[in-house]
Amino acid sequence: MTTDAPIARQQLGDEAAAYVRDQIISGQLAPGVRVRPEAIAGDLGISPTPAREALKALQVEGFLELEPRRGFTVANVTGDDIRDIFLVQATVAGELAARATARMTPMQCSRLEDIHVSLVAAAEHEDLSAVEELNHRFHREINLAAGAPKLGWVIQILSRYTPRRFYTTKGCTCSTDWPATTVEDHTAILAAIRSRNSECARIVTLEHVHRAGEQLARHIDARLNGVDCSVME
Repeated sequence: MTTDAPIARQQLGDEAAAYVRDQIISGQLAPGVRVRPEAIAGDLGISPTPAREALKALQVEGFLELEPRRGFTVANVTGDDIRDIFLVQATVAGELAARATARMTPMQCSRLEDIHVSLVAAAEHEDLSAVEELNHRFHREINLAAGAPKLGWVIQILSRYTPRRFYTTKGCTCSTDWPATTVEDHTAILAAIRSRNSECARIVTLEHVHRAGEQLARHIDARLNGVDCSVME
C-alpha cells in the first residue's frame, strides 16, 4: 500500500519546519528575509513538496508571512513575543510538575534521579550536546508522570518557539552559564519531587522555565538591536 509515503513526507515536513524555525528564532534568518522552499529542500536534501508544506505550517504558527509576488518571508518575532509564550509554558510546566509530584512512582523517580546524575556529569565535562538531551529527558519524564496528555501536548506545541541547541551552543553567551543553571534548577525540582511537595515543585519549575524564556527573549532583543551575542575570545 501507499500509506508509508504520506507518513514519510509528513516527517520530512516536520524536520524542515524545525530547521527553519530554529533559524528564525536564533537569528540566522532575519525578519523580512524571503524563504524559498527550493532552498530549504536543497539545504536538507529533500524534495520541495515537504519543504513547501513546512513553510505553510510555519505561516500558520506565525513564524512566516506570505506576501504577494514575494512568497514566504520571515515574520518579526520579538523578545516580548517570547516572554508571552514562555509565560504560558512556565504555567503549564509548573502544573505538570505539581501533578507528577503527587503521582510519580518509585520507578519513575529512580529514572528521573538517574537522568539528573548523568546531566550533572555532562555539565561537569562541558558536554553541551549531552546536557541538551538530558535536559529534554528530565522534563519529559516529569511530563509523562503527570498523567495529563493534553497539557503535555500544549508544552510540545509551545516548545517549538525554543530553537534546538540554543542554550548549549558554543560561542554564544547563552552557553556560558546555562548548564550550571540547569543543574541547580533541576536539583531543586528533584528535591521537591522527592519530598512530595507539589506546590514547591510547581514554583521551582515555573521559575526554571521562566528563566529560560527570559534568556531567549533577551537574546532576541539584543539581536534586533544589532548586538553581537558571541562570546569574545
